[in-house]
Amino acid sequence: MDALQPLVVGFDLDMTLIDTRPGFSATLAQLVLETGVQMDVEAMSERLGPPLSHMLTPYFEATEIDALVDRFRACYPDHAITPTREFTGAHEALAAVRRNGGRTVVVTGKFTPNAALHVDALKFEIDHLVGEVWGVGKAAVLTEHGASIYVGDHVHDVEGALAAGALSVSVLTGGCTEQELRDAGTHVVLDDLTEFPAWLEEHLLRTRLDALERDLRSRGSLMVAFSGGADSAFLLAAAARTLGPENVAAATAYSDSLPASERDPAADFARELGVRVYTPRTHEMEREGYRANAGNRCYFCKAELLDVLGPLADEHGFAHVATGTNADDAVAGFRPGIRAADERGAITPLRDAGLTKQQIRAASREWGLPTWDKPAAACLSSRVAYGVEVSSFRLSRIERAEVAVRAALAQAGIDVRNLRVRDLGDRASIEIDAEAVEAALAHPAVADAALGAGFERAAVDPKGFRSGSMNERLSEPGLYR
Repeated sequence: MDALQPLVVGFDLDMTLIDTRPGFSATLAQLVLETGVQMDVEAMSERLGPPLSHMLTPYFEATEIDALVDRFRACYPDHAITPTREFTGAHEALAAVRRNGGRTVVVTGKFTPNAALHVDALKFEIDHLVGEVWGVGKAAVLTEHGASIYVGDHVHDVEGALAAGALSVSVLTGGCTEQELRDAGTHVVLDDLTEFPAWLEEHLLRTRLDALERDLRSRGSLMVAFSGGADSAFLLAAAARTLGPENVAAATAYSDSLPASERDPAADFARELGVRVYTPRTHEMEREGYRANAGNRCYFCKAELLDVLGPLADEHGFAHVATGTNADDAVAGFRPGIRAADERGAITPLRDAGLTKQQIRAASREWGLPTWDKPAAACLSSRVAYGVEVSSFRLSRIERAEVAVRAALAQAGIDVRNLRVRDLGDRASIEIDAEAVEAALAHPAVADAALGAGFERAAVDPKGFRSGSMNERLSEPGLYR
């Protein structure tokens, strides 16, 4: 799978997502009753996969088959829908694709209206359903929908996947053995769909890490806009591993918006990688749009950063400036800073490889990077409510307040991972992990700590910490007019 392409996963229906045997047997028994022809219902139900017309051929004349298939389809809704259940893990497998930003298409040999009845009855959340295709005939459908993975249980599902150039994933819930599936050329064999989510997560991580390495290798040299956070730290480490530390630099911009507590750890991390470290001063406060702090403040911040780093990279011979923007950032909605960086030619290897925040943390942990579980640490300006002017005084006050509040929480025995003091202009709003809110509200010293830093009023936000909470306020009518 090309990491740059949208994730589309195809699933077979019978004996992959659903256990069709009880319903198939009941409908086939109805045919036996109506025709008087004895068929080996049990054996036929255990080898589901081929079209029904093939399965009926040993028992009936060729001229009778079409009419019998039509009759089976007509009887099917009354006899097969209720007794048919999903396999354990089916819903979770579909959800795993959605969780990774993908789409699902069910491609089945079953009569389409009857397949739709199963999908509706079992509440499968899928994007597309295509029925009445079998074997290599599934390839055209998979190709049309851009599926890079096809999950099935039969050797004919393997044929369809391979013909489409898709990765064939087989489950052992159907009538085919592991050896039969491997002989047919399947790439992956799972016992059942309960194993699919973990397999998909690992597959996507490896695929995207490979894409990142290819991208970085093509760059030659790189200057990373390095904030010290988990994303830019991982990008810096990946670049050093791929290009060699001599071809990589970390540039950490020093300004009033970068907490002093972040500076030394960032520099130490970069130096341990052996890359060159630059700490240029940026002057975003001199940009009127930044100080005005409308909803697009981040545009002016990122513009200043890239306007400084671009010439610095040229001066020291680095071919590109890269940011730690990841794939989640690209779909997060209101992100003017990303637009500013794109306009200035910054590259985004993590985003381009499709790496999500969760995957970056997983890979960072695997590589032994100390930043793998580092909490998100947005700049101090992100704590100032939109419409309230950003100033050095406000940023310094926020930084003092966060240090003081964290100390007060520790004194009270309240452990928190995430902490933000939001400057709402006339008061401070303290956001901490939701599970710690109740305890913090019971300790007035927590809010008092922010008062001691210079705020006139302060309170713990009962909703708890959430990234981008300032964006919520943009939608409040007339708030910043």
